[in-house]
Amino acid sequence: MKYFEDIEIGTRQSFGSYEVTREEVIDFAQKYDPQPFHLDDEAAAKTHFGRLSASGWQTCAMTMRMMVENMHREEQAGLGSPGIDELKWRRPVYPGDTLRCETEVIARRRSRKRPEMGLFRSRIQVFNQHDDVVLEMISNGLIRVRDPSAPIEDAPTG
Repeated sequence: MKYFEDIEIGTRQSFGSYEVTREEVIDFAQKYDPQPFHLDDEAAAKTHFGRLSASGWQTCAMTMRMMVENMHREEQAGLGSPGIDELKWRRPVYPGDTLRCETEVIARRRSRKRPEMGLFRSRIQVFNQHDDVVLEMISNGLIRVRDPSAPIEDAPTG
């Protein structure tokens, strides 16, 4: 089990493989983002996308799926997330693309108000099969502290 004390700034991971299907793109768009370029080939062809593309929100959901699968493989004392920062959709995601993630821990700190938990920030990049970045964001994760009675460092790291 990985706790706050085990998180090190600069740690990198590469994981995931998610194949984007046409059916899933259309299904997601019908439910959550019903714009023509996510639903219809002819309409999409008339846009800068050039063809049917996945919603950016679907790209976020696929990323979350890969992240959770990775968390199951590498058990963490995770406590959820207070959110993300700087979400950017860099390139369209198309049916037939295969996505993967790379993360880097960029900061960590212990909570003074809740000494049983810490927060770490990670830069997340999602790539397609051509190694093009399709999504970037900063993720904020909450994680249990192994020993809440240990002194809290004066200066946050990162």
